[in-house]
Amino acid sequence: MATIRKKLSDIHVSEARIAEIENMPDEDIDYSDIPELDEAWFARAEFRMPVTKKQVTLRLDDDIIAFFKESGKGYQTRMNAVLRAFVDAKKKQA
Repeated sequence: MATIRKKLSDIHVSEARIAEIENMPDEDIDYSDIPELDEAWFARAEFRMPVTKKQVTLRLDDDIIAFFKESGKGYQTRMNAVLRAFVDAKKKQA
């Protein structure tokens, strides 16, 4: 099954609807479909630090850069994913 990703910028909401939501009093918000976070939830919860990325300067062949850029925005993320897969595979071999 494929994962479908959407960005908030892909969702088109009219200015009137945005104003309506922003001016809505808290007591008018429907929370019925959101489970309440009880003590059991907090007992199971784990604190995780975000994975940080480091900016580097890297010299790559023109065709490598072109290959990744051909598929559009996010090419650096895809490059990182390829490198991650390589590192993970090497670690499994060790």
